[in-house]
Amino acid sequence: MLLSEQAYRDIDREISKYPADQKRSAVMAALTIAQTEKGWTSPEVIRDVAAYLDMPPIAVQEIATFYAMYNTQQPGRYTLTICTNLPCALQGSAQAAEYLKEKLGVNFHETTPDGMFTLLEGECMGACGDAPVVIANDKHMCCRMQPEKIDALIRELKESA
Repeated sequence: MLLSEQAYRDIDREISKYPADQKRSAVMAALTIAQTEKGWTSPEVIRDVAAYLDMPPIAVQEIATFYAMYNTQQPGRYTLTICTNLPCALQGSAQAAEYLKEKLGVNFHETTPDGMFTLLEGECMGACGDAPVVIANDKHMCCRMQPEKIDALIRELKESA
């Protein structure tokens, strides 16, 4: 077993939300649970989820690669996702994204050489009025991210490592 017993219990809870013959419907929830535990959806995770849900691995792979919320490449210790949709772009997210790229020395979907940060481009985060918006580690929303706030976030994450 690749995942913890708790992860499989959590997946079973998601499966129980669907008719018995449609447990494949829990695939996105299962991938999310697995990614939360393992940090990314590795090929082993994809095969394990597929086996657990009685799905062909390629079907799970297609889902994992279609949706942006699944990391199919191992991310850095911290992920920074910046919204670049039009409302955010109009409020400076393009400039903030360029600043992040320069500050970290990477482009979107790349990880810093020290393995500390992965920079991602995101879709709408539902906080257009607070743009530019950065989500740290898929959970912590950082608003109005001007260079000084970006510097503070990076410093804080480095210090907490």
